[in-house]
Amino acid sequence: MRGVFRLARLAPHVLHGLWIVKRRFGQLPAVERQRLVQWWSRKTLAILGISLQHEGGAPAPAGHLLVANHVSWLDIAAVHAVLPQARFVSKADVRHWPLVGGLVEGVGTLFIERASKRDAMRVVHQTAAALQAGDCVAVFPEGTTGAGPALLPFHANLLQAAVATEAPLLPVVLRWHEPGEHFSTAARFIGETTLVQSLWAIASARQLGIAVQVLPPIASTALDRRALAERARQDIARHLG
Repeated sequence: MRGVFRLARLAPHVLHGLWIVKRRFGQLPAVERQRLVQWWSRKTLAILGISLQHEGGAPAPAGHLLVANHVSWLDIAAVHAVLPQARFVSKADVRHWPLVGGLVEGVGTLFIERASKRDAMRVVHQTAAALQAGDCVAVFPEGTTGAGPALLPFHANLLQAAVATEAPLLPVVLRWHEPGEHFSTAARFIGETTLVQSLWAIASARQLGIAVQVLPPIASTALDRRALAERARQDIARHLG
């Protein structure tokens, strides 16, 4: 019954978010858009019974590239609950997810065909332009979701945008947890798990939580993209453990 009740509350909240994105979002100033993104994200977590803890995070400099580990499709909502200014780079098929795709696209997400090197270069240029304009762009350099405790290798391609523009890197640590588990299994979105199965597991979980830790920025001026990726991976891994 817990899961049914939460999903019944989530449906109108998602539809409300879609209405805001379609009818109002583009007409609002940036500060107001960020306020709505943060409100919607925090309420999404609350409806699903997910507690949010936030640590660190002095105001980041304008024009920075946020990098985080990746466990769940809800990672974007968790980051937006703390850093609503972030524009994510996401795999292109998310655009076609029911309801969620419209929301993600509406808040300025950059979509990438991960199997295409040409498309990756296009997104690097878009990301660099956004960084030069003072935006916060967020990427999951693992490229896919992992189980949580151990990080996958970090892909360095998109980090070239930070190197080219000398924009700082902002590492963010995401740790999903629940009673009896240091790293939550309910939040994992791996293997053959479908979006519907993952949503049900999350909605049915008891005392699921997400800890978002913002680490100190890393200067990109003295590093190439691979060294920058490895430095960020080491910082996140150290705090994740």
